[in-house]
Amino acid sequence: MGFFDVATATVTTILRGGLGLKVGAVGARPEKRLVIYEFEGCPFCRKVREALSILDLEAEIRPCPKSGHRFRDELVERGGKAQFPYLIDPNSGVEMYESADIVDYLYSEYGQGSAPAMIRGSAPATIAVALSGIGRGPAGAFVKPSKAPEGPLALYSFEASPFCRLVRERLCELELTYTLHNVARGSAAREAFVERSGKMQVPYLVDPNTGVEMFERAEILAYLDETYGTT
Repeated sequence: MGFFDVATATVTTILRGGLGLKVGAVGARPEKRLVIYEFEGCPFCRKVREALSILDLEAEIRPCPKSGHRFRDELVERGGKAQFPYLIDPNSGVEMYESADIVDYLYSEYGQGSAPAMIRGSAPATIAVALSGIGRGPAGAFVKPSKAPEGPLALYSFEASPFCRLVRERLCELELTYTLHNVARGSAAREAFVERSGKMQVPYLVDPNTGVEMFERAEILAYLDETYGTT
């Protein structure tokens, strides 16, 4: 995974206008972490992740790539269908499908004002986000054989970073649940992150199952494949 992957991921960010690069106007902060069932190759899921970055929200990500069962089956049992994204907010008891409804809910509960037009539920917004990801092809959409970790990993990231996208794709393909720590520009979490890691650089992976903490997209991908991949 080299120049082509970074280039196509960068094009996606450019076509999305850099959404998820910086934090916007935030509102109340949730006491408990949100939970999202989604998969990286899904354009509707991207709109929700962009909202999470803009609103400076953390979430537990339960990846549901196509042909996967680790979390897809769990969602069907819980919500009744394999449709993505799906939000669980343990702070309010709200659970919902539909990216437009989720974005509106996040802004009403944890933001100020309305969501940017590019992440709303209009047809042009949906077409734009779908077209932006064409260069990545099936990456982040289909399952790869893996073994489940004992507990969730953690990823410090923000949606507009192409390097973070490549790591999220692999986490999704391997069906590895993880805590998404958004540290976009202006994030209140940046100071604590720098204290932990030593510098402001993403992606940064933390695996509490092994004690590993690391920067660098290529090294993270190699680690995930070696530790959790089974082919």
